[in-house]
Amino acid sequence: MYGTLTETVNFIQQKIGGFKPTVGIILGTGLGGLVSDIEVAHQLMYSHIPNFPVSTLEFHSGKLIFGLLNGKPVVAMQGRLHYYEGYSMQEITFPVRVLKLLGIEKLFVSNASGSLNPAVKKGDLLFIDDHINLLPDNPLRGANDEELGPRFPDMSRPYDSKMIEQAVKIAQEHNIVAHSGVYVSAPGPNLETRAEYKYMRIIGGDVVGMSTVPEVIVANHMGLSVFAVSVVTDEGFHEDLEPVAIADIISVARAAEPKMTVILKELIALP
Repeated sequence: MYGTLTETVNFIQQKIGGFKPTVGIILGTGLGGLVSDIEVAHQLMYSHIPNFPVSTLEFHSGKLIFGLLNGKPVVAMQGRLHYYEGYSMQEITFPVRVLKLLGIEKLFVSNASGSLNPAVKKGDLLFIDDHINLLPDNPLRGANDEELGPRFPDMSRPYDSKMIEQAVKIAQEHNIVAHSGVYVSAPGPNLETRAEYKYMRIIGGDVVGMSTVPEVIVANHMGLSVFAVSVVTDEGFHEDLEPVAIADIISVARAAEPKMTVILKELIALP
């Protein structure tokens, strides 16, 4: 893998010159608007980057965007990859390894999710402080490359507690409703049944989505600090569960996105 990564990183570095990002950002479903706040220096389509997987979703644009956000050099993934698209876990997490080798020290992740917890409402934000992995594979399965990380990485604190505390403070200052809690990652692409929502709540979940955990596992494997925020787009805790369309999820995500953008912009600016 290291040889493939090196080829990809060398290609990107040739395209971006001396630009060195210290912060990586992964933007989830309906949450790509943050890039409008970036002073863009370079843009690369995933399809133009060697070895880089390409999102199959029409609402994920598939670009790497390099520039300044609140004075910090960042690289943003506008469009992420999902297990349900047919990719292997190694393909899904390949971009995280690329960003690390490009120089990032912190990874910020966003996603859209459904609430399992009656206290967490549609349109709220949730800062992820732990997760439950219900995906059927692990990106670290197989031979381990010691140049990338240890065989048995610790996952006792996969999300940076200091950044969560800072995010909570920022949300309070802006009167943004935000929670901290546990994210459950499911394979998708179907949404959950009533019984599945109940089960995920019983085992300790607050929200459920179809992403994030593979990237966070690999980020921890490579020693990156991680902050993840979930925009709650629907509620799965109701007994009389109503059908949900993906168009509705994207609409709610976009409506709540400005709140997430405030949090990320201020958080990224902090030391």
